[in-house]
Amino acid sequence: MRPNIVSEAGLSTRVSQWWDGIPFFTSAVVIVCGTIYLFCLLTGYDLFDQICFLPFALVSRFQVYRIYTSILFHGSLLHVVFNMLALVPLGSEFERIMGSIRILYMIILLATSNAMFHLILAFLAAHKPIHLFPYLTDECSIGFSGIIFSLIVIELSLSGAQSRSVFGLFNVPAKWYPLILLVLFQLLMPNVSLLGHLCGILSGFAYTYGLFNFLIPGTSFYSSIESSSWLSTCIRRRKFILCTGGNLSGCIPTHSGQNTNSSGLFAGTIWRNFSSWIPRRGTSSQPAQDSRFPGRGRTLGSTQGLVNPDINLQARLLDNSSPDPPLDTPSIGAGERLSNGRQSAVDNVDTAGHQVSVVSNQEIQKLVSMGFEKTQVEVALAAADGDLNIAVEILMSQQE
Repeated sequence: MRPNIVSEAGLSTRVSQWWDGIPFFTSAVVIVCGTIYLFCLLTGYDLFDQICFLPFALVSRFQVYRIYTSILFHGSLLHVVFNMLALVPLGSEFERIMGSIRILYMIILLATSNAMFHLILAFLAAHKPIHLFPYLTDECSIGFSGIIFSLIVIELSLSGAQSRSVFGLFNVPAKWYPLILLVLFQLLMPNVSLLGHLCGILSGFAYTYGLFNFLIPGTSFYSSIESSSWLSTCIRRRKFILCTGGNLSGCIPTHSGQNTNSSGLFAGTIWRNFSSWIPRRGTSSQPAQDSRFPGRGRTLGSTQGLVNPDINLQARLLDNSSPDPPLDTPSIGAGERLSNGRQSAVDNVDTAGHQVSVVSNQEIQKLVSMGFEKTQVEVALAAADGDLNIAVEILMSQQE
């Protein structure tokens, strides 16, 4: 009986740690979508035609609220669970980079652009001169998956990966990964909204190519919101991330440059969410045991053989509000700056022998402000020899 007791306690602890590691806005979306689904399930509410994204109703009756209510409702338990498990790794990564308020603005922007693309394509396909799919204007769509497809496209642009694995079965070029997911989901689940997912992909590409630059405000806009009194309760939350508390390197920590054959969203991160809850015996926490983080993690920032990340996109996700002084060469990418910094750290170790870095309270507080536990931060900084960027990657890998 004792092993069972240990397993049960370990599972609950892992679930608690997993949930505590999800930042404020991402966890809020999960709670809201889950609560809405439970409310509909318990009350028997099924009038989705009143809240779904319905192109004809939005245009003829100007029911703009449908753009935002449609992404919060889901039709089945599998629908809401699958979408939220896909959102957690993506949303957590972006929120730690951008901050809670900035990612909220980005989600609203993506939801609005998805709706605009959806309206345009639906009415073009349903009316002259095309007139091929007249039913598209009366198609009722709900779910968060359109936003998730947009985030997948943006994440691909940031990660610099050349290929992705689809469900662990075969590898595809990274640029085709969203479209292949679109086709596979349509074949496996014919009742999903093909147009809704396609418009999510289009919005993601529009964001990465800078078509929404004129709609993205500066840092002062987010700072003014964070300093408002009505938001003070949220800001005091431990998991809330200020816009100035993102990752200093500007890259997504869990998709580092060295792994060009990434496992992809639905094949890897969702399974790791489940497997991270399962207690294991005899496992080692050394980074060398993780194939994604070889050695002591000093090669994680390497970008050799990869496509350089989109510098302009990284600047829009995390603008130059960092207190760190600018580099002499502004054209160098964030991944290259990270690699150069780590290479110099390796050179110092080679020339001066084994060194013990002194971890300052400022570095610890900087990571704590990103939503990590102070004890975990101290352990990660010690394992990273005081390297702040490596410590972030270690902390992110522990939360997967």
